[in-house]
Amino acid sequence: MEIKTGEGTIPLVTLIGIWSISALNALPGLAVSPILGQLSQIFPHATELDIQMLTSLPSLLIIPFILLSGTLTERVNNIRLLQIGLGIFAVSGVLYLLSDKMWQLIVVSALLGAGSGLIVPLSTGFITRFFKGSYRVKQFGLSSAITNITLVIATVVTGYLAEVNWHLPFVVYLLPIISIFLSSYLKNAPDTGGNTNNVQPSSVTIADKTGTEDFINKGRLVQVMSFYGICTYLVIIISFNLPFLMEEYHFSSGNSGIMISLFFLAIMAPGLFLNQIIGLWKTRTELYSLLCIAAGLGFILLSRSEWWIGLGCLFAGFGYGVIQPVVYDKTTRTASPRKVTLALAFVMAMNYLAILLCPFIINLASDIFHVHTQQFAFTFNLVVTILAAGWAYWKRDSFLFNEDGDKE
Repeated sequence: MEIKTGEGTIPLVTLIGIWSISALNALPGLAVSPILGQLSQIFPHATELDIQMLTSLPSLLIIPFILLSGTLTERVNNIRLLQIGLGIFAVSGVLYLLSDKMWQLIVVSALLGAGSGLIVPLSTGFITRFFKGSYRVKQFGLSSAITNITLVIATVVTGYLAEVNWHLPFVVYLLPIISIFLSSYLKNAPDTGGNTNNVQPSSVTIADKTGTEDFINKGRLVQVMSFYGICTYLVIIISFNLPFLMEEYHFSSGNSGIMISLFFLAIMAPGLFLNQIIGLWKTRTELYSLLCIAAGLGFILLSRSEWWIGLGCLFAGFGYGVIQPVVYDKTTRTASPRKVTLALAFVMAMNYLAILLCPFIINLASDIFHVHTQQFAFTFNLVVTILAAGWAYWKRDSFLFNEDGDKE
């Protein structure tokens, strides 16, 4: 079966290979979550710092390795780079299963972050390489959907596996073996050569051996990075703080898990029909997405009813689910084809940076305003979201917020 790309076709197995890479983006750190409550019992001599390193080290290491991968895509074979990253990822899964000391788990966590960081920009880079125009937008949406549905499914599976044996959740880190097999089908697939239309080479220009100019428009790239980082920060508060808020409301941890699952399912949903959403919302896509996030945070604050909280998770997730693939597609118009994976690497690194910084931002804001309630994080982010929506409306005709401009 052949899949249309906007400029020709590629085999279905090639597309499945690309999708399998997207599925892996959700996995780092996931297997540790269901055993966090057991770690102090499993390793009685482990300190709080040890446990924090085990959970945060993969995300911390992902950021520099994302940027390294984006840089290396211009110098080494991308398939080989992908296979190296997948190999490191899979090896970390094996080592996790064999580790029985805390220091070993910490070292393997660093290895996992390195392997994951190498493949993250390639997941979107291959979409840019093979697809064009509305076909590329659709695949960015599907890629985002696959990442988030994998997160939901893997969370449930690892939770059950942890009840059997604390080592078993790490089995999910063996999934890259499937992607290594499928990567061989990416080698001979034709590509569209990327997109160079409507990108102004105003910032970084380097001539390659054929005399063609490679460039990244720094101004536009910084805009996209900032917007993506802000949006990720605004919604990740649901994953971080909602369990504490619901605990204050005397809901069980099971209720919190359901709400967070709804949130990630809502992020997944727009990717299945992204082109139709953009066609309906047109030049207001980013603005309406931010308003959805604002509505979601507002619903969570509105009532202590789980129905309102669930509705808030759905609205916030849906808004972010539209923004994520749209941001990836807009990034492809900030750079020339050979530089576009590097540009995507910088943008995708903002996702992990926002996740790392979110707790620190909320704590700092709490100290500044002298408010230390569970509702404060959602109130503060609601205000920031409304300000961001106002910014989107004010700059509605700019590159960042106009979906009709700068298109192929």
